[in-house]
Amino acid sequence: MSTTSSTTPTNTSKNPDAINASIGDYFSLLKPKVMSLVVFTGFAGLWVAPNAADLHPFLAATAILCLAVNAGAAGAINMWFDRDIDAVMKRTKNRALPLGKIDPDEALSFGLVLTVLSILTMSLALNWVAAGLLAFANFFYVVIYTIWLKRSTPQNIVIGGASGAFPPMIGWAAVTGDITLASLSLFALIFFWTPPHFWALALYMNDDYKKAGVPMLPATHGEKHTKIHMMIYSIIMMPIALSPYFLGIAGTAYLISAGLLTAFFIYTNIRVLFDKTHKSAKLMFGYSVFYLFAIFLALMIDKV
Repeated sequence: MSTTSSTTPTNTSKNPDAINASIGDYFSLLKPKVMSLVVFTGFAGLWVAPNAADLHPFLAATAILCLAVNAGAAGAINMWFDRDIDAVMKRTKNRALPLGKIDPDEALSFGLVLTVLSILTMSLALNWVAAGLLAFANFFYVVIYTIWLKRSTPQNIVIGGASGAFPPMIGWAAVTGDITLASLSLFALIFFWTPPHFWALALYMNDDYKKAGVPMLPATHGEKHTKIHMMIYSIIMMPIALSPYFLGIAGTAYLISAGLLTAFFIYTNIRVLFDKTHKSAKLMFGYSVFYLFAIFLALMIDKV
């Protein structure tokens, strides 16, 4: 029997000593590690956008700050809603909410206030297209993924993972005020990267997800099924990773770098496919994080 409920969690984490929460506790609600990927890919989208050099540095910094704050706000609301399952998973049991360091109501208020401030600032300082994308990404992560999909379907990370693919589009729109095929290609790269990235984690954290009642693909369909689907997504990533070159926003240096990085990504997935242990899955998960940084860095360097 699952130890969690599919409904909104109750205030089981309330602690009378939560008033003593430190700044570090609140900062941890923002999921700084996840935020770093969001900021970097968002900055890459801004960097490679047409006429990015014409955007005032202060406005560029404001756009990235809004992106970071909004991502952190979504993370805080996610932690508020998921505090019941976080408490039973080894990977998350030491977060501030499961430990009772922060009052759940304060965590929710913290996330909501930061959400509104970041969207309003983006709309006033940059443009409504970037602000609209920022708002939709937040809504998608909080409502579509966290509240609806995460506990209800093994395709949670496939559909809900779209929220993490918006940052380069937002960075692009902050400069141009529009959505183009080129910015959509950057969205697609992260969208198709997300499932193999998270399923690699789910393979070696499968017992944790089962314990928490989260229907990740390895728990619902088995490891072999998961590994095959990881391979499918990894192969699809190759043409998508190369598409910025053919869309004219990257040159030969990027084409070669993206090809090599993605080929190695596929190779790590092949190792996972034939490995009966979880060692290769751990290595692939680690490489997948490096991959996303490296391929967007290659895109930015190529622009220079």
